[in-house]
Amino acid sequence: MTTNTKRVGRVYMETFGCQMNVLDSQLVQGQLRALGYEFVTDWRSADVVLYNTCSVRERAEQKVYSRVGELGIHKRTRPDVVLGVLGCMAEREGVGVLKRYPQIDLLCGPGELDKVPMLIDNAVKTRISNGSSKKARDTDGRAALQGNTHRRSSTLQAAEDQLELLDLSRSFSPEDHSGSAYVRITRGCNKFCTYCVVPRTRGAEIHRPPDHIVDECKRLVESGVVEITLLGQTVNHYHYDHGASVVVGGVRQPQVGATVGAAGPRVTGSRVTTFADLLARIHEEVQGLLRLRFVTSFPRDFGDDILKTIADHPRICRYLHLPVQSGSDRMLQLMNRGYTVGQYEELLGRARSYLPDVQIASDLICGFPTEAEEDHQATCDLLRRCGFKNCFVFKYSPRPGTAAFDRMTDDVPDETKRRRNNELLAIQSGVSAQVHQGYVGQTVRVFVESISHKAAKARDAGNGVSVYLGWERPVTQLTGRTDGDLIVLFDGDESLIGSIVDVSVERSAPLTLFGRLAQQPAGV
Repeated sequence: MTTNTKRVGRVYMETFGCQMNVLDSQLVQGQLRALGYEFVTDWRSADVVLYNTCSVRERAEQKVYSRVGELGIHKRTRPDVVLGVLGCMAEREGVGVLKRYPQIDLLCGPGELDKVPMLIDNAVKTRISNGSSKKARDTDGRAALQGNTHRRSSTLQAAEDQLELLDLSRSFSPEDHSGSAYVRITRGCNKFCTYCVVPRTRGAEIHRPPDHIVDECKRLVESGVVEITLLGQTVNHYHYDHGASVVVGGVRQPQVGATVGAAGPRVTGSRVTTFADLLARIHEEVQGLLRLRFVTSFPRDFGDDILKTIADHPRICRYLHLPVQSGSDRMLQLMNRGYTVGQYEELLGRARSYLPDVQIASDLICGFPTEAEEDHQATCDLLRRCGFKNCFVFKYSPRPGTAAFDRMTDDVPDETKRRRNNELLAIQSGVSAQVHQGYVGQTVRVFVESISHKAAKARDAGNGVSVYLGWERPVTQLTGRTDGDLIVLFDGDESLIGSIVDVSVERSAPLTLFGRLAQQPAGV
């Protein structure tokens, strides 16, 4: 069998960016596995290499370009390898990237991921039919599915929505997870923050039918999942109008959600499922689910109905991710965030009133166009006041396709951005240290995720990580998260991964709690 007719079967996939991309990759992987593809961990041994990309940060895109360059060199000796670029970067860049990088065989935006197997098959057949890989390197001979992110927003075009079938056909076995899974409840975003490319790359805000979501959660729990995280760009905006639902081919279709307000959803007479309703329904109907989480919430329109639902349902985690982005009202207006600093802090007050044990994380952007020192200091002051458990701080980078890129000059010097970034990180480190110190001496519930990075690194280096602490089996350092999303390190057996245990906290650091198992495992 010649190189050009070799059956493609081994796939390497690398994911960049957010949790939504991680879920997208899992869904694509499940689809390809069902067709007989095998996934490998070394890209050099793969027949298909897929990069699922993110366009939110410039740095993520640069990593992808670096990988694509490596594959270009690799394909000089392995021209049969199929290289695909998926996700937001494929959507934003369009077919122009095929001309700049002839080694790319296919592009597929996030709204067309259900077509990935077809695109791979087409790439292989094109090469075989031409007896070489030359035509596959010509722009016209390659496949690009993008630019269709908005088509699913129309009820009249519901029959075209095949992306929902990717979620519905999800295959999930106990070997595919460590007790935790993501479930998408919304796609896209309608907010159009001036710095953000997501509305362009992922399209309008579309909400999945609640029955589909609940059924997916049940199937995941049946496969051994104990923790589920609901995902959406603006997850708290979930809103499904049953009176406007459409069934095509026996499948109820996703729909554009109605507008919601701070006091809750604006109901127009039809029966609706709000985000609070969805949380309560999953909690009550999926009894085997031990922890329910969600990210990311948009600060505006976060109703008390959600907070009350969390308070009334103990298996919903007391954790909120509420990106504030700036402590300056002027900056928030330029960013088109739709709220003021005062309104944001009022939300924090409501959250802590309903949920005294809640932990809150946030995001900040420093160096947004025209940001003056007084704007930066206002953000520093907000960070000191809010008591976030942690805060992700990013230097602003102009993203093509955003309003800020088209209308604003990136006028804050990079050295100023770096200084402000470091100052914000230093302030948050102090705040996080105080938050974590408050847990010393307490016993916390921890979902065990994996062995720690330190232990994994030692194992990879061949130094060994297992030790005996008087137990019958060797233990190593494990890492997990509390109900409030605090990271905890402790010693235990790897069989605990994917379970929930009690850990007594003995000391703390700005980003981590350290403790020991409150109860030793069986067999001592």
